[in-house]
Amino acid sequence: MSFGFQLVHARPSRTSSLVLSWIVFSVGIGLYFYVSQKRHHDNPEDRVMPTVTQMLHGMKDAVSNPAEDDDSTLPDNASIGQRFFASMLWKDTVSTSRRFIYSILLLIPAVLLGLHMGLFPYVGAFFLRFILFFDKIVALSLLPILFIVFGIDELSKIMLIVIGVTPTIILDTFNLTKGVPDEQIVKAFTLGASDFDVAYRVVMRQIAPRVLNSIRLNLKAVMLFLFAGEMIASTDGLAYRIALLRRHMGMDVIIPYVLWVALLLFVVDLAMRFVNRKLHPWFQEA
Repeated sequence: MSFGFQLVHARPSRTSSLVLSWIVFSVGIGLYFYVSQKRHHDNPEDRVMPTVTQMLHGMKDAVSNPAEDDDSTLPDNASIGQRFFASMLWKDTVSTSRRFIYSILLLIPAVLLGLHMGLFPYVGAFFLRFILFFDKIVALSLLPILFIVFGIDELSKIMLIVIGVTPTIILDTFNLTKGVPDEQIVKAFTLGASDFDVAYRVVMRQIAPRVLNSIRLNLKAVMLFLFAGEMIASTDGLAYRIALLRRHMGMDVIIPYVLWVALLLFVVDLAMRFVNRKLHPWFQEA
């Protein structure tokens, strides 16, 4: 005998879905609080698992005070807004976000290349084998080369992200393009469409929502390569700050920083899903 919630066709109500979605969060948070309190009971100087009070105090300093290595100074009567926009958290977030946005924008040519490779045989023959080989190169192994060629400034970090994620986006777009039925392409030609009409008005419109999903699912990979670059050679950014605080066991700030990064990526993910639904209301996600 099976319970109702075990059945394949069972559908939880809106309230049940909301409650169930928070159970794992609640268990994880409760478990952390329990272990943290136990460790601090045994060792009040424990710095591995800071208490909630310690993390709140650490984040208060991060959102209201500049970093120790920041030369900027604030007047004593500075407002809350002035303190926040000069704070360590804000400046690190802006630096990382700028690199992240540049990297995402540079993925657009990758999408266009994958489209042309899948639709134009000569373009595919020219690029496909190279892209398949280049995709197998571990991007982090190129990091020393990138630092030598581009220096340790912004360009090397952005190039690391592009090299690490671009081949995946190209090949995914290529496969999606190949998946468009030939009958639709032939039909477009019979209606008088040109090659580029077929590429951008028929094929691109069909694969666009899936391409956006592919980029959305690679957000973590983008951030991974960005963090690698910032931790090795940077003077600002969220990953740089985490690496710097690690030397001093500053877990009261590291853990909130990690959660802040996860929240930012979660918001970007939600925004991309919202944009995808608005631009392509006909598309049903699997």
